[in-house]
Amino acid sequence: MIQLIFLGTGTSQGIPVIGSQNPVCLSSNFKDKRLRCSLLMSWNNKNHVIDCGPDFRQQILRNPIDTLDAILFTHSHADHTAGFDDIRPFFFRQGSINIYSTIDVYKNLNKRFDYIINDKNKYPGAPSVNSIIIKENESFKLSGKWVNPIKAMHDKIPVTGYRVENIAYMTDIKTINYKSKLKLRNLDVLILSCLRVESHPSHLNLEEALILINELKPKKTYLIHISNLMGLHDDVSKKLPDNVFLAYDNLCISC
Repeated sequence: MIQLIFLGTGTSQGIPVIGSQNPVCLSSNFKDKRLRCSLLMSWNNKNHVIDCGPDFRQQILRNPIDTLDAILFTHSHADHTAGFDDIRPFFFRQGSINIYSTIDVYKNLNKRFDYIINDKNKYPGAPSVNSIIIKENESFKLSGKWVNPIKAMHDKIPVTGYRVENIAYMTDIKTINYKSKLKLRNLDVLILSCLRVESHPSHLNLEEALILINELKPKKTYLIHISNLMGLHDDVSKKLPDNVFLAYDNLCISC
């Protein structure tokens, strides 16, 4: 059994957007309030996070865990990495934390967070990590389960999705090739980014996401990385197919 908690389901600015008078930003519905995207996956009494953006501290305070066993990065954009320093409390209790990323993401993190990754630049209180480089066609073992990296494109930027058993997480994608689509067959749960109704140069919009879902045919799909331009949660939910759902912050499911 794998437990999933959607720590954040919003786009890069989060919802509400600072200063916005958009109806979604003014909504009192808790499902319309979205922190930056992150997912907590737990199995075998181990906790693994996909991405740690600028809201990571707040997300873990409201979904407390005792240990953090791994972070899997999808790409290097700030809304998916800017909370990296907030792993310090875990490091103080348990020691170095494993992080998984492609070589390009590793180089970016090493440049921005050299005091974490580069042992030569340590200062007192800085956390330490074990950096594990992943490759597109090489699965890896994580707390007793195999993880399959899946490449997609965020406009011209490669992003890495992850499949664990029959669960897959794909965020910030615009295009995905046939080879990667084959890795997304026979899913029980697909977690897929879907920015808004209107077209966008680097993200799937709602129409594109539904076309991809219809092609892959997962049993259930949860949409994430949602902007205020998608519309109110309750209104959009009524228009979706029966097996497609808008995820929301703190949603917990077991698979």
